[in-house]
Amino acid sequence: MSRGDASQTLTVAVVGPCTSGKSVLVRALREAGYNARHVAQEHSYVPDMWRRIARPDVLIYLDVTYETARQRREIYWGPERLEEEAERLAHAREHCDLYIATDDLTEEEVQTRVLTFLEKWAEGSVS
Repeated sequence: MSRGDASQTLTVAVVGPCTSGKSVLVRALREAGYNARHVAQEHSYVPDMWRRIARPDVLIYLDVTYETARQRREIYWGPERLEEEAERLAHAREHCDLYIATDDLTEEEVQTRVLTFLEKWAEGSVS
């Protein structure tokens, strides 16, 4: 299956804490033709909300540290909120197909990693 074929058939869910880059990635994936969904799992107490809402073929988890979150935008919450979000996201992190810590990456680098992964997934190179 080529990338073009994969982009038409794969459902990709993106989860992660606030400011990890989910919205930017989902937008890029949609522009590339993927059925991508941002699942606001970090705000839910339902551990497998990502599975129930998106029913994805591929689950991508983006992560970020508190220090980087503060650099990315003005936030009015402390590190305890990010810790709480991590707890809410634990199930998704355990079941993700691709985990990316976004702290030291540009938006383009994250997108490239994900698109490369999805190509390999479609080729059957990733289990």
